[in-house]
Amino acid sequence: MLDDAGLDDEKWMKEAIAQAHLARAIGEVPIGAVIVRDGEIVGAGHNLRETSHDPTAHAEMIAIREASEKLGAWRLLGCTLYVTLEPCPMCAGAILQSRVERVVYGAADPKAGCVGTLMDLLQDARFNHRLPWRSGVLQEPCAALLTDFFRGLRTRQDRS
Repeated sequence: MLDDAGLDDEKWMKEAIAQAHLARAIGEVPIGAVIVRDGEIVGAGHNLRETSHDPTAHAEMIAIREASEKLGAWRLLGCTLYVTLEPCPMCAGAILQSRVERVVYGAADPKAGCVGTLMDLLQDARFNHRLPWRSGVLQEPCAALLTDFFRGLRTRQDRS
């Protein structure tokens, strides 16, 4: 499902891309996320799975935790989550549980994407909460971050 709302989607996706660069700088898969409410970033995160040895340390999960703490609520009403890569099943579930009102992502994830690619958990009528989403915002730079990162990994492995 595509949602055309949000004139500032590119602006906020650039902030998510900046978070992805922070992940890349420390050797993490370059995925970044920000949560915005009323024109302000209330949560931000980037992948920290390798650094923290935590399989749940995805960019979205970190951003959700930060936003919840900052807002003093588990319900992230009025919030939009921007993320450079389509959320996986775990993150899509957390998005539903946190009551984020809208999701915008850059690149589709053909291996784990659950916001339109493999399935659409955010619009599944079996859940009591559904929300609109938009894909493809700054898709090329979001995808290039990942492509370049994994190309670099393969090159280093080939040299070993």
